[in-house]
Amino acid sequence: MSYIDGVVLAVKTADKDAYLAFAREMDALFVAEGATRIVEGWGSDVPHGQQTDFYRAVAAAEDETVVFSWVEWPDKATRDAAWGRLESNPAMVATPPPFDGKRMIFGGFDVIHQAGDK
Repeated sequence: MSYIDGVVLAVKTADKDAYLAFAREMDALFVAEGATRIVEGWGSDVPHGQQTDFYRAVAAAEDETVVFSWVEWPDKATRDAAWGRLESNPAMVATPPPFDGKRMIFGGFDVIHQAGDK
């Protein structure tokens, strides 16, 4: 089964177009390195919780929107090799992100089940 990198972050709502431009540029680099699918989700129905929620997880301010994204890879080995190359790619550093990376949550996940069209 495939391997997933998941990301949750907060972006100033007014910077949605800047985020989308940044994501398209970065996503092209990931696809060139072997990613099979990338999804960028802009929060539209993200409830505030009683104890935890996405807003608290990324310390989102009132003028920010929560973004949930993932990168699908064929397997972890492809992902690990790609990250090695991406981290030294000048384009990764040349384009500053339109969000505070210190508040970004990131992790890699083994797919243990999937349903639907794949």
